[in-house]
Amino acid sequence: MDMLKIIAPPIHREGWKFVAIFAVITLVLSQIWGPLFWPGLVLTVWCFYFFRDPERIVPQGDTLIVSPADGIVSQVVRMQPPAELELGLDPLIRISVFMNVFNCHVNRVPIGGTIRQITYHEGKFVNASLDKASEDNERNAVTVETEKGVKIGVIQIAGLVARRILCLAEVGDQLATGERFGLIRFGSRLDVFLPDGVEPLVCVGQTAVAGETVLAELGENQKERICRTI
Repeated sequence: MDMLKIIAPPIHREGWKFVAIFAVITLVLSQIWGPLFWPGLVLTVWCFYFFRDPERIVPQGDTLIVSPADGIVSQVVRMQPPAELELGLDPLIRISVFMNVFNCHVNRVPIGGTIRQITYHEGKFVNASLDKASEDNERNAVTVETEKGVKIGVIQIAGLVARRILCLAEVGDQLATGERFGLIRFGSRLDVFLPDGVEPLVCVGQTAVAGETVLAELGENQKERICRTI
């Protein structure tokens, strides 16, 4: 059964219609010219894996902040958070996780709590790895408040190929750490704004796994960040 999940992992319900579209196009192309079936089949399989939604083993602890996305940590910077997050005017550490078209694109909340704010902005579709994407691109800002009143902001940012942000959560929803809250179709980025005084536990270039990789820890249990390449 575990091997079956690896070969044919479950996919998000939003992906089935796209898999069907790719499959139909493949059949049509094969009728036009037989050899076109094979590249169509490859693209259909890719589409299936793009929308995969595997189970994740979420580390336990109310103070842990986990990655909301699979991908590469592309930035760890200090900057003023967008006003829509309602996190104040002081600069906070922002951790950006860039997803390419081969990553799993299901997004998960970085910490358990109540969804206090959801704000969608229309915008451009420049490369999500660029810093200006956080201001220029289509994006969806979500604020999560823990039981102890700590607020954390997470922003879904569309990319060069991405054309649709989906947020499946609503204001007032109570979600557990690592629980699914949305996805972005075909390449994108997620930003996480840490609370004031909280230091990151990841470095630029590190691979992150949604719901599993610990980005930071609240309170007195913070550890010193040490990164090295081996």
